[in-house]
Amino acid sequence: MLLRDVEPADLDAYVRMRCDPVMMSELGGPQPRERIAGQLARDLETVRDDSAWIKMIVAGASARVAGTVTLYRQEGISEIGWMVLPEFQGRGLASQAVRTVLDLARADGRWGPIHAFPSTTNAASNAICRSAGFSLVGQEERTFAGRVFQTRHWVVDTSAHA
Repeated sequence: MLLRDVEPADLDAYVRMRCDPVMMSELGGPQPRERIAGQLARDLETVRDDSAWIKMIVAGASARVAGTVTLYRQEGISEIGWMVLPEFQGRGLASQAVRTVLDLARADGRWGPIHAFPSTTNAASNAICRSAGFSLVGQEERTFAGRVFQTRHWVVDTSAHA
């Protein structure tokens, strides 16, 4: 597995991830296809100005995009999120990608505590949080893509003193 910055050529991968009912089942359902190019453009800009890390998860020798892991600031906190396409799930790619980004964040030093908000029903993502060293803060409602859902709130401190 390797991580690379999102690129303009990743539009198809974005559509596959964000418009698919299975992929988006824990995030309130598929997004409208016509919104995806705009989301990619915004993501490319945040990577250019280094205000977020939007990494494509590339599966080994296949060089195929398997998913994404993203670290960004929102509402005054650092937040991480990830998704892996169904054909790549169950291989540990998301777990490895999350751990890699957390290691990069520790080395970078600017992110501080990093929060994750997987859906309460997303057992796999909650297990990743647990195994990657996050501490469970509680449960809360969060909004993603204009949709409200119940999440578990996890946090891990990546500051230099942690």
